[in-house]
Amino acid sequence: MAEERGTARVTCTAPVNIAVIKYWGKRDTDLILPINSSLSVTLHQDQLRTTTTAAACRDFTEDRLWLNGEEVDAAQPRLQACLREVRRLARKRRGDDAAAPLSLSYKVHVASENNFPTAAGLASSAAGYACLVSALARLYGVEGELSEVARRGSGSACRSMLGGFVQWHRGERPDGRDSVAQQLAPETHWPELSVLVLVVSGEKKAVGSTAGMQTSVDTSPLLKYRAEVVVPERMTRMARCIRDRDFEAFGQLTMQDSNQFHATCLDTFPPIFYLNDISQRIIALAHRFNAHHGRTKVAYTFDAGPNAVVFMLEDTVDEFVEVVRRSFPPDSNGDQFLRGRPVGTAVLPEELVSAVVVDPVPGAIRYVLHTKPGPGPQLLDDPSQHLLGPDGLPCRSA
Repeated sequence: MAEERGTARVTCTAPVNIAVIKYWGKRDTDLILPINSSLSVTLHQDQLRTTTTAAACRDFTEDRLWLNGEEVDAAQPRLQACLREVRRLARKRRGDDAAAPLSLSYKVHVASENNFPTAAGLASSAAGYACLVSALARLYGVEGELSEVARRGSGSACRSMLGGFVQWHRGERPDGRDSVAQQLAPETHWPELSVLVLVVSGEKKAVGSTAGMQTSVDTSPLLKYRAEVVVPERMTRMARCIRDRDFEAFGQLTMQDSNQFHATCLDTFPPIFYLNDISQRIIALAHRFNAHHGRTKVAYTFDAGPNAVVFMLEDTVDEFVEVVRRSFPPDSNGDQFLRGRPVGTAVLPEELVSAVVVDPVPGAIRYVLHTKPGPGPQLLDDPSQHLLGPDGLPCRSA
């Protein structure tokens, strides 16, 4: 923790996670308790991350928050809930220690930046609140189980508190103390697993997740059946697929669960459409690709937005990227179309092209990001990476 001119500053990064067994619906909107358990893969922060600096100082007169350079209302209830919980844990940890270096009564300033589109179905709130809680916990010297605190900001944020393959337990207690995240396997468990994010749109979605899932809970009988009957069995099966590194079973179940999640959105009244025409074309492309190979080689999943996350083993990446490039030819950003981890070149057999590449749509995919499973939140020790200066105000980027 850096102490400069009486200002304590901590900077952390946190990852995006993508659910392969989806969370949709709360049984308690205040505590953010889910109607079903969920399971996710944490994506690597080299490609997708939130960076957050938290600062506290006796001279600060109010809590303040900057998101991607713009100041926003720091009084929002979810942010304040996280702040209250971290302070409560700090108070409990300190006990009667009056000599603690940082007063819990100080106001805080927080600056947060994403290196990916916010609110476009790429789990920006999950990474954001996981990063906020990690930074605040470091600032106040709080350790231990923090996924429950992150959950108070955004449900899926609890899963971004851990790396690799993560379960979020529904829990049974009304106070939510048992609704926490647990690592099923570390990011090193399945080194061949690769991930492509196909960014169709960076626009903010028309119906946010919070409003959408509440309407689904109120109106969709399919969602109730899914939560009570379908998900418990799928959680057990998915955990087994991951432990056994069984891509065929993992891929099929991932696609089925994504499809059922979007079916509950359609079963909601009025219906919610998170997928667009390009999303549907990506789904069809994946099925044609798998059918051509006679097995599941790629597996799509979509959260509450049109952008696709496609899982595959490393030896499939080059070929499938070339299929995507042929199916959605980049128009003006050829050099920016592929981002993230390196991708090799692939020569496609003619029979694959004729069976899989149907009716290309130029410019429909903005870019493709190649990543892999990664670790949980990280502390940045380099003071030059703080987003807030010693005065507690955002650093001006060059």
